[in-house]
Parts: sequence; C-alpha cells; structure tokens
Amino acid sequence: MASAGGDWKNSPLHHWFDGLASKKGLCCSYADGVAISDVDWGTEVLAEAITLADGTQERNVYWVVVDGQKLIVPPDAVIVERNRYGRAVVWPFRDVANQLQIRCFMPGTEA
Repeated sequence: MASAGGDWKNSPLHHWFDGLASKKGLCCSYADGVAISDVDWGTEVLAEAITLADGTQERNVYWVVVDGQKLIVPPDAVIVERNRYGRAVVWPFRDVANQLQIRCFMPGTEA
C-alpha cells in the first residue's frame, strides 16, 4: 500500500481528492487515503444483512485489507463518484478505542 495523502500536493488530482466524500462526510479532511492493490479489496455477499442508517438492509458489500486485517466496508463509506485515479483507495482511521475503521472507500476502475 502507498499513502495517497502526501503524493497529491502537486498533482492535478489534488483538489479532486480534497473534495471526495461518502455519506460519512469528507474523506481527506479526517484521514489519509491509501491506494490499495486489486488483491486487497473486493466484493462479497454476507450471510446476514447489515442494517443501514435509513433502515434498509444490504448483503452485497465491499471488503478491504488494511494493516493485514480484512474489514467490511460500511455501505455509507463508499464513494459513488467516478474514480478518476483508477486504483482503489481507502481512508482508514483508528477510533477512540483504537479500533480500525473506514471513513471512505473508492473502488478501483483498473482491470
């Protein structure tokens, strides 16, 4: 994995990255993005559905590997804007209990 945070200061994508948001809010304002390899993210169908904030249920989810740990991406953390970068990017952070969480996730478009 490579940090996306510092790499974008002089990039033409810098302002685009700064404005990315999921339903959880702005991504770059709260955590540094990390570009991830295709083998470290994917989709799966959960045996039990996750109940979303609006009361709907979802079984089809993304997953990512961060710091060697496979995490289910909360559906409200997924960025729905077109990925202009190409590679998948995740914005992980540690909460007050030091648990790894996902602020935002942008699926990759590379094949």
